[in-house]
Amino acid sequence: MNKTLLTALALGAAVVSAESQAFTQPTHKRIVVDAVNYMKAHPETTNFAKLKAAANAAGYTIEQFADAIGQGARDVDDFADTYLCGAITGDCVQAPVFGLGGSVATYTAWWHFQNHSRSGDVHGNDIPGYNNSQIPVRGTIDSSLASWLSGDHLDDGNGGMTGWWWSEDSEYNSYGITERNYRLNTYSSKSHYDDFEDAAFQPIDNLGQYWYSQFLAQPTAQTLGFALHTTDLLQPHHTWSTSGSNHGGWESWVEDHYDAKNMNDDAAVTAALASYTPVAASATDIRPLLTEGGAISYSQGGMVLSSTSDADRSAVADIVIPHAIAMTVHVLNHAAEQF
Repeated sequence: MNKTLLTALALGAAVVSAESQAFTQPTHKRIVVDAVNYMKAHPETTNFAKLKAAANAAGYTIEQFADAIGQGARDVDDFADTYLCGAITGDCVQAPVFGLGGSVATYTAWWHFQNHSRSGDVHGNDIPGYNNSQIPVRGTIDSSLASWLSGDHLDDGNGGMTGWWWSEDSEYNSYGITERNYRLNTYSSKSHYDDFEDAAFQPIDNLGQYWYSQFLAQPTAQTLGFALHTTDLLQPHHTWSTSGSNHGGWESWVEDHYDAKNMNDDAAVTAALASYTPVAASATDIRPLLTEGGAISYSQGGMVLSSTSDADRSAVADIVIPHAIAMTVHVLNHAAEQF
């Protein structure tokens, strides 16, 4: 068996075991549904009455509304909006070719990070997004991805960047659509995305703000749900900005133990709410709140990058899941004022 094939198989197996989707899709939805249920249980301290009235006016029961926005939060991982194109072939794909059975996260995952180990990026964001060359705790998978995708560029449409011999089969103008949407008053150049190994992706708070702005412009359950995918900020791997370091094992463990560990504990969520600065009703930018959530997971969650013990994972989950629910409650409190 040749060396190239061995590398491909090894990397494929590694990435399959450590997807870069942060919390699993069921966990994303569960966090949002639990946030609505928390508000229902505490109408005196939340904007539940306004949220319920808005849901009912739109033809939803509150349970249906919770399910709809939870589904929106879940669906962001399925966006077919990000293609990387081969450095040599120019072939543009939305997931690694070694992704077995669709198990590997698509490239849209690279917009779902906020690297709290650094400040500032080439775009002008205060905290950067994913950049493979700036990972504070670099695992084997991170290095393998940089090697495997070396020189690959973000699809920028027909007539844009190309592979060798000017070949290209653009599938989607990810630079002109997805990146532009998440740019939000910052600056971008195609040179920021011409080599995967040091490409500077926009951070997830920009993703959240883009979709929340869409919600404010025309309130829908779906766009509000898309904005709530930012509970990724409470997943430590996404604020330590690593695709490896037990990434997949941790997210699966959270999903498997969510109920048994009582991760949505009511009292813990109540305590977590005080960790955030509520968004003023007149404000339109929720990014300061989202970044507070990222700071919490970064300061408390590094343990799960190196440890797989049940005790260590439980200790981190006891912090990050209630804070993810609490962050969602704060966003929903603000959203309820906008209907």
